[in-house]
Amino acid sequence: MSYSPPSPPQEIPDDVVEMLNEQSPEVLQHIAQYAEGLAEHREREARLAEQDEEEQIEERPDDLPDDVPAKATITIKEINDNRYYYWQWREGEKVRSQYKGPVSPDD
Repeated sequence: MSYSPPSPPQEIPDDVVEMLNEQSPEVLQHIAQYAEGLAEHREREARLAEQDEEEQIEERPDDLPDDVPAKATITIKEINDNRYYYWQWREGEKVRSQYKGPVSPDD
């Protein structure tokens, strides 16, 4: 075992290295456990997001317009006692909609 401290990887920002160097061995152990768990969580989330994107691309409805994302769902809105289908999806904090057509009386 070496008596000199390890050299940090270049990928770790300097301010993080400085903060870590100020911590006790116990806190460093907690940070290491947290960092490992966080990395696993983010990798899992990235894999799930990638799978969702692949599934959405495969499940793209034939009648979905080109300017509507595959993640859009169909919503029914009632306007002046008439019902209409709208494509609806989220872009960041905003919900976007695009007219699809009237709801037929049979539906």
